[in-house]
Amino acid sequence: MPSNQPALSRFLNRLLSRSALGDEEQQAILGLTSHAVQVRPNYDIVTPGDTVDHACLVAHGLAARYDHMTDGKRQLTAFYIDGDMCDLHSVVCPTAAWGIVALTTTTVLKVPHSELRALVDSYPAIALAFWRDGTVDASILAKWIGNVGRRDARARMAHVFCELGLRMEAAGLGNRDAYWFDVSQQNLSDALGLTAVHVNRTLQILRSNGFMRTESRNIFIDDWARLCDVAEFDAAYLLLPCSGHERENTSAQQSRAGTTVR
Repeated sequence: MPSNQPALSRFLNRLLSRSALGDEEQQAILGLTSHAVQVRPNYDIVTPGDTVDHACLVAHGLAARYDHMTDGKRQLTAFYIDGDMCDLHSVVCPTAAWGIVALTTTTVLKVPHSELRALVDSYPAIALAFWRDGTVDASILAKWIGNVGRRDARARMAHVFCELGLRMEAAGLGNRDAYWFDVSQQNLSDALGLTAVHVNRTLQILRSNGFMRTESRNIFIDDWARLCDVAEFDAAYLLLPCSGHERENTSAQQSRAGTTVR
């Protein structure tokens, strides 16, 4: 089996979670050629201003999209996990307006734009699946902007843990209430627009209130419904199939309309 096959399978499963693709279309995606590279932590996979001829698929590890400030600070605007294509948009916009950085030792598959364009030309259903995948990426960016701009520290952090829980579950990397998240407090600081001290204090509050536990890099969410309430979390922006459990949570939240946990 080619070494890139597991990562392409994860990417295909990500597409299938939101789009219907036939056998021929699925095999075309699994047949993509790519070049695997391993990137050390805090190393740029794509630097702002780069013009690239490939898109980056996370095979293993954790990456993030970021924007750099003139004072050297950075703002993370998305986390990318195994099976995520970080910059599918680069097929039509190859000059990067923002960067992608490895947060851990990360293996990335570089998939040529030429092959992705050929798939889109040959298979309209794949074009729609790529379009929908890009819509999810844009939706995450929009949610993160609202999260940092309008929520307090506890709600910001809770929202990220809820989002990652559902995404890890959908990717087969854990469950919404138990998953491995190899992120440092400094990375969380850059994602949440908080100081590292504030991140540490907020984590302690979520733990002491019984919402969640952390053991090494393992995240355990002990009260999913309450954490969703704190985060004002609505998973619709992720475009994932709504399970019965999520419908129950949504109904419960609607019955409490007008009540916000602070």
